[in-house]
Amino acid sequence: MRRHLPGVLALPIAASVLALAAVPAAAQVQTTPVPPVRDPSGPPASSPAQPRPLGHAVGDAGTGLAVIRVLPNSTPTKAVIPGAEDVLPKQSAVEVGFGLASAQANSEAYLAYEKAIAQASPGGIAVQGSSPQSPGSLAQTAPPNNENPVVGGIALPKTPLDALLTVKGLDGSVHAKWSDTLGPCVETISDARTSIASLSALNAIPTLPSVKDLTGLFDVPNLDAAGDNAVVDQLKKLTGPLSTLGGVLGGEGNTGGGSLLRLPDTLSARSTVKLVDIPGSPNKAVQSVSTLQVASVQLLAGTGFDISINVVSQPTLTVTSTGDKATSSVRYTAPVLEVAQGGKSLGKLDAANPELDIPLALPLPDLALPAEIQDGLKGLPIIGGLLAGGLPLQDAIADGLKTLDLGVIRLSVAGLNQTDAAASEPFKGYQLGATARMLDLQILPTEALGLPNLPSALAQVSLGEQVARAYAPEGGVVCGTVAVSPEVPPAPAPQGAPVPPLAYTNAAYHSIPLFWSGTAMLLIGVVLVAALPGRRVRRR
Repeated sequence: MRRHLPGVLALPIAASVLALAAVPAAAQVQTTPVPPVRDPSGPPASSPAQPRPLGHAVGDAGTGLAVIRVLPNSTPTKAVIPGAEDVLPKQSAVEVGFGLASAQANSEAYLAYEKAIAQASPGGIAVQGSSPQSPGSLAQTAPPNNENPVVGGIALPKTPLDALLTVKGLDGSVHAKWSDTLGPCVETISDARTSIASLSALNAIPTLPSVKDLTGLFDVPNLDAAGDNAVVDQLKKLTGPLSTLGGVLGGEGNTGGGSLLRLPDTLSARSTVKLVDIPGSPNKAVQSVSTLQVASVQLLAGTGFDISINVVSQPTLTVTSTGDKATSSVRYTAPVLEVAQGGKSLGKLDAANPELDIPLALPLPDLALPAEIQDGLKGLPIIGGLLAGGLPLQDAIADGLKTLDLGVIRLSVAGLNQTDAAASEPFKGYQLGATARMLDLQILPTEALGLPNLPSALAQVSLGEQVARAYAPEGGVVCGTVAVSPEVPPAPAPQGAPVPPLAYTNAAYHSIPLFWSGTAMLLIGVVLVAALPGRRVRRR
């Protein structure tokens, strides 16, 4: 068992799971690339397993509990192909995802322990599309096979958005299995789970002004200067700046902690990859499953605008590949969400009704309003169908209250995005994938919010991002083994002509031979002089 994923795998997995909302690519699990062969006549990089499993299976599933996006669709996507940045959809300035569960299976992986990978990651962050490594994950790889999973708590990494969210009780469980003889033909190849005890997100809106005095900045269309000044004066009377939605988020008028979105109960995610039976065939199909479990979601909890979202139907995404397009399938159980405020239903979110807008309005001053209405405003904006004091908005409007819509809190369930393609590498088969999201919450400005250079969306929180992909060979996955005879290393290549001498490129090549030649001649001279008889000189 391995508690930490090798460094070569942590970054690709964190980056791929964080981008769950993107259109799914081909169901090719990204693992360590196969190095190119430098010498075709040389020995293989590794010896094949004995015996070798017959099954070929590739699949992955990823589930993210929540993703926060600041300035979505505002940053161009980087690309190495000239002109591609103008075609690709834009990314968010900052993305933070947490509670990520990733399960992968790849019989074609180059490294043995990458054939089955299960990872429970505390989260990841992408700044303008670049994602650093996410530490503190639970991970398990196979082979060798693991009889028991790894279970434990995981710590959320520090991010630039720590002040905008609070996460408690983040736990994970991972289990990767692989048979030495049957390969992927095990009960479940990869299984990863994450759960969060409680979550609070968007305690502030960083893209809105953090000061109350907007004199000289506010310019409402179709209003003259006097009208703009009246709106600016009314904004000054709010409990807090627009970054806190006028004091609703963390302001004095908030008694519940100041979060736009809160999960009071446990939210859990699970991703699995396994083989399932094909009717009428002894072979197996590759199946990737992403599931979510959540009871309810609260908006503006503890304020006078408390909105509850009850999850009636839990979302489940299942992708099954039999290797044949006719029998492969994508099944998605769409979520059903009931939205209510003040005991009254605001609407239902499902496949037939994918969007619901909740207006964010500014009450305009009017001294003729009844005292009950003026007291009910409490220096706060109007969200949904209630004033801060609990008075219904329609009753207040009937009594003469005028409002200015500054923005919209848009709730939506993301539809299913699906791709499929026939493939021939690394084996001939059929691959397909799909993505979905349980709930999107966006803060959208209106034209009445007369601030310069505002993006189309101020912030976005996505709950329950799901992706699943599967790839099986034609006819399905064969469960069995084949004996492999040991490979005989190839005979050494015949030697060619002798290597020619190196070219002389420096006079230093001649210095050593000359030195020793001179030394030898000097020694010979000394010997000759010593051996010859001496001659006497006669004196006159």
